[in-house]
Amino acid sequence: MMELIELFHQQNWMITFASPAQLSDHMDDLSPYNVTTAAITLNCASFDQYVSQLQPDIVLFDRFMMEEQFGWRVEKHCPKALRILESSDLHCLRDARHQALKQDRAMIPADLCSDMAKREIASIYRCDLSLMISDYEIELLQKQFSVPAQLLHHLPFMLDTESLSNSVTFEERQHFISIGNFRHAPNWDAVRYLNSDIWPLIRQQLPNAELHIYGAYPPPKATQLHNPKKGFLVKGWAEDVHQVMQQARICLAPLRFGAGIKGKLADAMLNGTPSITTPIGAEAMKGELDWPGHIGETPQEIADAAVALYQDQQQWLQAQSSGYTLLKQRYDRKPLGSALIQRIQTLDGNIESERLANFTGQMLRHHQHRSTQFMSQWIEVKTQLAELNTP
Repeated sequence: MMELIELFHQQNWMITFASPAQLSDHMDDLSPYNVTTAAITLNCASFDQYVSQLQPDIVLFDRFMMEEQFGWRVEKHCPKALRILESSDLHCLRDARHQALKQDRAMIPADLCSDMAKREIASIYRCDLSLMISDYEIELLQKQFSVPAQLLHHLPFMLDTESLSNSVTFEERQHFISIGNFRHAPNWDAVRYLNSDIWPLIRQQLPNAELHIYGAYPPPKATQLHNPKKGFLVKGWAEDVHQVMQQARICLAPLRFGAGIKGKLADAMLNGTPSITTPIGAEAMKGELDWPGHIGETPQEIADAAVALYQDQQQWLQAQSSGYTLLKQRYDRKPLGSALIQRIQTLDGNIESERLANFTGQMLRHHQHRSTQFMSQWIEVKTQLAELNTP
């Protein structure tokens, strides 16, 4: 989201960031981008008056749940505004993989036909454009759900790749790092997987090594895993991801389910830190290029690769170089940003014909299919009645 805000700011667009979320100590500073912020309320007609006065040219929804909440209100009061969905990852894919993992089996196509998928795909169809961070997910949407290509735009991370170099040498780095928000289920599963299956194998070969685990909102069940004797250190929130990443020699990300592409692995590349991950972790990130480290499927393969890379300086330097190459070829913010702005401008100039071509989207916006609108209005009335009846 910050990459998008920076891109829009470069176009001299007026940006308003409206959110129903509570303020957080960890939120980014938007003041350098002249962003106006606003608090909005779920299931409340106050948003109707707010967006009617604002009259934006473009509305970008952060994930399909926000489109469900506010998309119909935007369409009603700002019918000419482009409606763009920023997906971050395909939630129904992540959920399907999670359910399959819980049952200790491979995911099958039927797992994707969930209630979440119906909601998410409907949101994609209702919008004029959806920004997909993963080309794997674009292919899945087209093959599995027959989503037209004109509704999708591939937009991975837009990163500054002009000055990729790292002054922290192999010799100056030590230990391993794993990082990720503990409230994100794939991250918590990876921590448990490291603790139970992978880290003991690494410590057998590197008895003095430590694993430093960072992430926001660590629950008690996570902090209880903190064990200095085993070198398993749960450190919680990191003030500066770049600082802690540059101190580590290897990043471990043994993700067993998930979707999208992984910010922790991009951060590792930016900071010259080779990584060991899984096929799920590396999915849609490298194309035909070499991975900056190793992709492993079993605990033993992951552990052996981590130990070998940790001890071999030449192999480590080659992995670091591969990371820089990967960033430059796939995540350079300049061509990615230019392509998105051009796509938006083209869409804006042909919005009426584009919407006519999206009959499924028209159908889903028809009043007989607007269950999210009616549910929201029902909740609003229920809340109002409760307030009236409160002594």
